[in-house]
Amino acid sequence: MNDVMSSDSDPDSGADPAAGRSMGASGAVESAGPVAAPAAGPVPVSAAESFPASSAVAPAVPRGAGPQLPGTLPDPLLAELIAFRRDLHMHPELGNQEFRTTAAIKARLEHAGLAPRVLPSGTGLICDVGGGEVPGAAGPAVSGALPPGHRPVLALRADIDALPIPDTKTVPYRSTIPHRAHACGHDVHTTVVLGAGLVLAALAREGRLPHPVRLVFQPAEEVLPGGATEVIEAGALDGVGRILAVHCDPRVDAGRIGLRTGPITSACDRLEVSLDGPGGHTARPHLTTDLVTAAAKVATEVPALLSRRVDTRSGLVLTWGRLETGHACNVIPQHAELSGTVRCLDLPAWYAAPDLVHAAIDEVAALGGAKSEINYVRGVPPVVNEAGAAELLESAMAARRGPAAVEDTEQSLGGEDFSWYLQRVPGAMARLGVRRPGDTSRRDLHAGDFDVDEAAIRVGVELFTAATLLDGHRQ
Repeated sequence: MNDVMSSDSDPDSGADPAAGRSMGASGAVESAGPVAAPAAGPVPVSAAESFPASSAVAPAVPRGAGPQLPGTLPDPLLAELIAFRRDLHMHPELGNQEFRTTAAIKARLEHAGLAPRVLPSGTGLICDVGGGEVPGAAGPAVSGALPPGHRPVLALRADIDALPIPDTKTVPYRSTIPHRAHACGHDVHTTVVLGAGLVLAALAREGRLPHPVRLVFQPAEEVLPGGATEVIEAGALDGVGRILAVHCDPRVDAGRIGLRTGPITSACDRLEVSLDGPGGHTARPHLTTDLVTAAAKVATEVPALLSRRVDTRSGLVLTWGRLETGHACNVIPQHAELSGTVRCLDLPAWYAAPDLVHAAIDEVAALGGAKSEINYVRGVPPVVNEAGAAELLESAMAARRGPAAVEDTEQSLGGEDFSWYLQRVPGAMARLGVRRPGDTSRRDLHAGDFDVDEAAIRVGVELFTAATLLDGHRQ
């Protein structure tokens, strides 16, 4: 993650502020006129909309010596994308409420001649690039199933929702919505997939797109069990052969990605437990159920018991975040509540976790004479990167920035609902570096001061375009 940016730290790049652009065959950026703003409010798509330009207008690191591929991002289009990202950052929307965000994405894609489909819920959208003609459109696009005989679609996924926390940064594009912030980088993910779609649409018009690409803008990633399941039900994976994604990582420098084959995130479920007993006087605990002691035993003994009922390499961990009971020092309460999360590193342990947790809680609660009621909320399985998809991302990054731009990354204990797509089709997620090179601050996701080095936008767009072109050569 970069230093917290402010108005006096973003030099004027002098970038061309023209909006509504596409790349012609010569690689130049051609103006296509202004984009109509959605009814939800004005959405700037130009770097001239009073936003200071980012240092990211120039490449963050030198180009690698890999094969030269088309689909690089022109500086004027990058300037537009930076402005688009900053507008999203100023107007964060929570899961399943992303109406303005959806309208903004839809307007820009339609201006490029594409035919996005808003999801049945009214937030999020899907857009196919290449593979067919839409009557009246300015270029190739499809809005439904692909015609027979087409190669499998490569899907690029972005999540579009924000978090219910305040934005504590002092920047011109600080959130304008109280207690709402893009503190996980979803505004960057959205902008990267949008930018890749615009570049790939230009290549399609020139006949240089090897196969159709589907852009998936998913709502509600932060809401368990994640919006991915509804997107899949809406047909997002129909005809898809592989799916790719990135996630911002403030521990990796902009200009680099972190990658691994196999699990890269963990499973995460939510657990709520209620314990009940008859209650009584603290002078006579032997005549009732000592519910405070029972709750304490559940809190301490159940995690330890679980660690002995699964392979320790599975990393199954129950961590409590809340324990509430009692109102007076001399009254044994009748009710206690605990809540926490269950996380694990591999799929077999995740499948077994609900039964194991239920049995352990019932066992410990019964020893204390308490009645237990358990609400186990399924969250998400681990994101498990398929080897071929991870290799594709590595090759794409090497082609754009050189092999040294790819670094190994560890499996995190965080959850990500991109995992639901990988239950259906092979794919992979890369960690997109967003830390300004040289920044030694320790920053994290889901923090009010989260921000990015916008050089990451160029890197993400060009990573996806290179992956698309290399994937086409492999088929």
